[in-house]
Parts: sequence; structure tokens; C-alpha cells
Amino acid sequence: MAARQKALMCDCEVIHQEVVDRVGKTMPVDEDFYDLADLYKMFSDSTRIRILWALSKEVMCVCDIAVLLGMTKSAISHQLRALRLSNLVSYEKRGKEVYYSLADDHVKDIFEKGFEHIHE
Repeated sequence: MAARQKALMCDCEVIHQEVVDRVGKTMPVDEDFYDLADLYKMFSDSTRIRILWALSKEVMCVCDIAVLLGMTKSAISHQLRALRLSNLVSYEKRGKEVYYSLADDHVKDIFEKGFEHIHE
């Protein structure tokens, strides 16, 4: 193990039980962690991120998103389905056109916080 990495590890066996108890009392159930991990997986694909960015600016139909990203409508629809199933986007059908938007302000907040973080 590299000396630098070893320096960041505790070299003792002290347990701070009051800290463990405090955090343990507020720890969510395992299912919540799995759900959160699944949510973040949706942000792990650059195409989905580009779609979310576009939808953070405007409500758009599948055809417009496809042209914007230089992809097929089928490829965009596939990604939108995953985003829809994760409750990140919503849609409205108008005749033969389907318009997508971010599901709610929470999605926009998560997205904007991510960009803030990478630009720090």
C-alpha cells in the first residue's frame, strides 16, 4: 500500500460509539440507497445528460432532440424511456408529436448542482 494512502487510514481501534449511534438512528433503509443509486445511474450516460440539459432549457419533442444531438429518433426515444421510468422526465402527447420536459424542479436542481460541482 502506498505511504500516502496509508497515511489516510486510521491506525487505531477507537470506536466513537456516540457518533455511530447518532448516524445509525438517521440512516435510511437499504432500499432507499438502492433507489438512489439507480437514480444516479441515469446520470452516468452522456447522452441522457445532454437530453436533460436540453430539457432544462426548453420543452422539446423527440424529433427536435434528435436533430440537436445528431442522433436517430429511435435512439433518443430509447434514452427518454429510461429517463421517464426513472421519473426524471415527463411527456405530453399533442397529436402525433410527443413533447418532453423535466419531471419537476428537483431534477433541474440535481442537474444544476452537478454542473456547479464540476466547475468548482
